[in-house]
Amino acid sequence: MQVIFNHGKESGPWGTKISAFAETAEAAGMHVTSLDYRGMDNPDTRVKKLMEYIGSLSDPFVLVGSSMGGYVATAAGEASNCKGLFLLAPAFYLGGEVDFDKVTPQCKIHIVHGWKDDIVPVENSWRYAKRTHAQLHIVNDDHRLIDSLPQTNALFSDFLQTILTTQE
Repeated sequence: MQVIFNHGKESGPWGTKISAFAETAEAAGMHVTSLDYRGMDNPDTRVKKLMEYIGSLSDPFVLVGSSMGGYVATAAGEASNCKGLFLLAPAFYLGGEVDFDKVTPQCKIHIVHGWKDDIVPVENSWRYAKRTHAQLHIVNDDHRLIDSLPQTNALFSDFLQTILTTQE
């Protein structure tokens, strides 16, 4: 199974969170890919790039997205071979073409959001999680979720183990 990382607007494909999560995914026996969206400020353009990438896959995959990357991952999460979404402060309801009141991936969804996020309101994740019955983890952190990285990475590890167990 492959884990596909989708970075935020201001970061790159191998930032601090993605690098830590990649180690966790590889330790679980998963292949890791991190798409490079630098220079692509439109989230819907990023969605098209991700859809092209996953369209070529035959094996199941997990999408991970941070901030705008969460927007991108969720928009593509309705693909039939998507087995899970792990979202970090996803940029829901902040513009773009995707209507998050209608996007309902049929896979396991976990969202981690910081109480002190001053970029993407935590209420946006709560709104989406309530409608989709996603697992919502609210941590004592800001938008970057760096202070809670060990806790968030442990949640990611548990999430992957759940996905792998259901695939057996």
